[in-house]
Amino acid sequence: MTRALVTSSLIAMMSTSALAGDITVYTSYEEDEAAAFLDLAREALPDVNINMLRLSTGDLAARIIAEKGNPQHDVVWGFAASTIVNPQIKDTLEPYKPAGVEAIPAAFRAKDGTWFAVTGYMAAFCVNNERLEKLGLEMPTSWADLTDPAFKGEVVMPNPASSGTGYIQVSSLLQMKGAEQGWAFLDDLDKNIAQYIKSGSKPCHAASAGEYTVGASYDMRAIKNIKEGFPISMVIPAEGSGNELEANALVASSKNKEDARRFLDWTVTDEAATAYLKWKAIVTIPGGTMPQHFLDAGLPADTNSVLHPTDFEAAANDRDAILAEWQGRYE
Repeated sequence: MTRALVTSSLIAMMSTSALAGDITVYTSYEEDEAAAFLDLAREALPDVNINMLRLSTGDLAARIIAEKGNPQHDVVWGFAASTIVNPQIKDTLEPYKPAGVEAIPAAFRAKDGTWFAVTGYMAAFCVNNERLEKLGLEMPTSWADLTDPAFKGEVVMPNPASSGTGYIQVSSLLQMKGAEQGWAFLDDLDKNIAQYIKSGSKPCHAASAGEYTVGASYDMRAIKNIKEGFPISMVIPAEGSGNELEANALVASSKNKEDARRFLDWTVTDEAATAYLKWKAIVTIPGGTMPQHFLDAGLPADTNSVLHPTDFEAAANDRDAILAEWQGRYE
């Protein structure tokens, strides 16, 4: 999605310095997630006026880079780790370690302290059970299964040039297989792709509606659609699921760092972790209980067991080259 969710006071702030008690948060959390988390943050910090701008990962990255000379925000919240490490964005950040952040495994924190991730998502297939049976197809269990000629025209996936979900799928496959074998695999997969869709969630919606058999999407979209009664199964690819962390960080130019730090402190509290678990399959803060409907949909209790290790810096550094190659081959 590219629509912005903006509080009324944010617009007025864009041309003025932040006042004490005011902070502006930029986020790429989905709109419903962001709204739910923000309500809790405001309850926890009643003396802080928290303004929020929500944009998709690509649009928010472009905005942060465009504003680099004069940042308009104090905090980055729920933003793709593979994008926050972009030097043009990372250079705008200041190291900060919230109280309690040490409980988050080191793999989910920047070594220099510039960001930490409390949530994330993973690649997953939405498979329409009715269409699968009608066409006499076997349930796919892996990316490799989707290259079977029997699935020709039955698979949709996100366009990596517009979708963070799509990019992490492509990037993770290249990291798994290496460049030469990875591109050869993507060539084979492309033969069966009906279309590349702009959004990370729409492939799942298309499969849920019975328009296609398989929509390459992400975990929570599959879980939500299953809960809503759509005739789909969620499949975590057997090769290991490409995944994205959602990072938080302090902006170096913040004019209200005290309250910005208080907000970041809140993001690693038990209260925040409990809220994340209602919306996210990957929560890096230890403790808490995964909702039963997540497990019923097929998500393992230990999500780490199905994740493919992702090199987020490589994903960021290679992004332009990967997208140029991808567009040259498939567009």
